[in-house]
Amino acid sequence: MINNPIPYKLKFFISVCLLAASTFVQAQQIFSNNKYPITDFRQPLDITPPALAGSFGEIRANHFHSGVDFRTNQREGYPVYAVADGYISRLRVQNSGFGQALYINHPNGFTTVYGHLQRFAPKIATIVKNLEYEKKSFEIDEFPDAILIPVHKGEIIAWSGNRGSSGGPHLHFEIRDTKTEETINPQFFGIIIPDNIPPVIHGLYVYRLNGKTFNENTPKQAIGISGANGSYKTVAPISLTGEVGFGIVVTDRHNGLSGTNGVYSIELEVDGKKVYTSALERFAFENSKAINSHIDYPTYLNTKRSIQKSFVEPGNPLKIYSGLVNSGRISFNDGTSHQLRYIITDSKGNTSVLPFTVNAGVATATVPIVPSGTIYPYNKTNEFTTDDIKVFFPLGTLYSDLNFTYKKLPKPAGNAWSAVHQIHNRYTPLHIGFDISIKADQLPENLRSKALIVNANGSSQGGFFDNGYVKARPKNFGSFYIAIDTIAPRISPVNISEGKSMAGLSKIILKISDNLSGIKSFDGYIDGQWVLMEFDAKTATLWHSFDERTPSGKHSFELVVTDMKENTRRYPIHFSK
Repeated sequence: MINNPIPYKLKFFISVCLLAASTFVQAQQIFSNNKYPITDFRQPLDITPPALAGSFGEIRANHFHSGVDFRTNQREGYPVYAVADGYISRLRVQNSGFGQALYINHPNGFTTVYGHLQRFAPKIATIVKNLEYEKKSFEIDEFPDAILIPVHKGEIIAWSGNRGSSGGPHLHFEIRDTKTEETINPQFFGIIIPDNIPPVIHGLYVYRLNGKTFNENTPKQAIGISGANGSYKTVAPISLTGEVGFGIVVTDRHNGLSGTNGVYSIELEVDGKKVYTSALERFAFENSKAINSHIDYPTYLNTKRSIQKSFVEPGNPLKIYSGLVNSGRISFNDGTSHQLRYIITDSKGNTSVLPFTVNAGVATATVPIVPSGTIYPYNKTNEFTTDDIKVFFPLGTLYSDLNFTYKKLPKPAGNAWSAVHQIHNRYTPLHIGFDISIKADQLPENLRSKALIVNANGSSQGGFFDNGYVKARPKNFGSFYIAIDTIAPRISPVNISEGKSMAGLSKIILKISDNLSGIKSFDGYIDGQWVLMEFDAKTATLWHSFDERTPSGKHSFELVVTDMKENTRRYPIHFSK
């Protein structure tokens, strides 16, 4: 425990100020039934004013954004601070993802996460490097004991960077519930982002559902809107008959250097009564892919436009919804006018409102026409089998009942060892992958270990040969066939060659790539001893930074790269230093 020299009266004054500040911060936040500590955490960076390149819960491809992305002026190397006392609970180094990341457990029951780091603080960097050499692996995912790496509030733990799957220099920052591992909007914790700008409403859509499952064939109509600065309206009343659902396109910005971010909550009222609310306070990572059910997925695939649906599919596991009436499906059959209103709110409580009138018709009862296909219920396991293929959908794969279709197509030319099997279509999102087994067409025994399944774009889905079939677990519907991978990865030296003097250079740099199955491993050796090779997936660049393990003199170097089908490429050379 560090002794605090602040006199008692000064302490009391500071406490009162903090209480007042916390009350102010709470007044700026959207309401929540959960109570979060709002004075425990400081900002993770000292860049002022803070600005976000990405907000919590905003829409990304196949996931909600799990934290906030702090801008770092398009530069790397800003000090990253522990936001509160605690201990390093996880050390993670990845080829992609967060790249280099730290996790800190705090006594208040929350964990903070810092991603895309350029480098760790020296005491942490030493531990990480020792672990990498111990395990002979660049990628590590370790959970140190609580006593190994204690940290204090305001201590520099790393420097900001651009490692992993980052799209540019920034700090990815999260706050998680330590017990449940759910990620939570950091702005609930007093992480202040200056913001008095209301969200922007870009578009309003109506979907004519009429008792049917939503899919790519659901009729959709864009409704004209106008407005700005939090106040919007439709250009004319809307006439609707039957059961419909609505969708809305919204974004948000904050003061200063703001990116185009996501909103916190979307509410829809009919005649003064809420029928739909979504609020991105927290979510579980295993449910994040359900963003594809939350949005109009077919439109997103075709246009990249993110329409957030205000009706919920029955198999959607997200816990972000509340106040649902009939899952957000609304019937207009009474021949009267109805007043509807969207209320869009950001994480600081700034609000935009879109009121509109719907003139309802009088619908006659009709039985929905179901096209030909096989109905697979979303709440059961489902299986499809022919002489050439076996497909199994585990429970939890589907968001709604599926009118399943299948088609067998001719074998393509080139590297193909089966017909093409079209499994439904790409416009239906899946929550988890499905099992597929394709019968191999006269695949020689010596090639069976090299077999895998690819989609229509020729992208590997993984897989292995088993009893006459190649089996894999694709994540999405599409068209699939068997291919083989017998080609070793490619190694391209950047700054090293046979006999070269590396004196004055700090690194050996190379690039690596693979034609199909993907890189499984890479190992570097100097004078026969394993050395750490670091990798940047964005640029396919691999490098070794010289240290005391490589003194001056002549040396041998070998890089060994292996793909997922055990095809191996070696690059042996000699150099001096």
